[in-house]
Amino acid sequence: MFFKSKEGKEKIITLYNQKLNELNIEYSEEYVETKFGATNVIITGSPKSPPLLLIHGTGGCAPLILESFPNLSSKHCVYAIDVLAQPNKSAENRLDMKSLDYGEWLTEVIILLGVKEVTLVGFSFGGFISLKTLEFNERLIKHVFLIAPVYIVNGNPFIGLIKMFMPLKKFIKSNDKQYIKKVMDVLFSEYDDFALTFMATTFQNCNMDFSPLPIISKLSAKIIETPISIFAAEKDIMFPGKKMIKRAKRIFPSMEEVVLIENSQHVPNSMDFKKIEDLIIDSLN
Repeated sequence: MFFKSKEGKEKIITLYNQKLNELNIEYSEEYVETKFGATNVIITGSPKSPPLLLIHGTGGCAPLILESFPNLSSKHCVYAIDVLAQPNKSAENRLDMKSLDYGEWLTEVIILLGVKEVTLVGFSFGGFISLKTLEFNERLIKHVFLIAPVYIVNGNPFIGLIKMFMPLKKFIKSNDKQYIKKVMDVLFSEYDDFALTFMATTFQNCNMDFSPLPIISKLSAKIIETPISIFAAEKDIMFPGKKMIKRAKRIFPSMEEVVLIENSQHVPNSMDFKKIEDLIIDSLN
């Protein structure tokens, strides 16, 4: 199971609800029953507006990705998806990253929500899920925006081991906050007390997947026809921005726009998220 204990899950859900309440937005929550497990979706914005799916990254949840993009709902009906096997309200089933399961799962979610001509906005692992969806069946997707996505390039594994995974393992073993702060300093351009608490609680109470991350093949990328926009983080040690842009331009014929977020670590700061949000809104309206 993803959660190590019932008590650990309760801690995560308490923080989840806290953040959702802090957003101070009008929303509804809907569970859709997919063959891969129940999926929780937070819906905000006018149902008459064009549909947009927000997909968070590893160690995240729908309220956190909504916090990063507070204005998308002014122009779109936003469906913030709780990804399976993450610290949120969806099922704990972890899917096979080497298969198209994540793409099939999100396609089923889209069908069950009854939406078409969907825009996907995927951050980090959410970018991986977005690309897997295009590989599985892109007919329901209008445009895809990827922010520091998994699945295009990987960084130097030695640097990742030293700067991130070793301190993370030490934190999980000791629960010493100095180690989780080292991890946060590497991953985040900026973070607040809530982000630190949420990440620390997640790593202490969840069984995280540290298996190697796959890379999309040139052949799979070549057959994608849906317009793709990528925002790559320059100082991202896991998925280096310049390396990502170079490969993305080479393998995606449907590439519409690439943006290098200068001086950004894997998680952009609030100002950069605002710039990304504005670019998404301008591109779609």
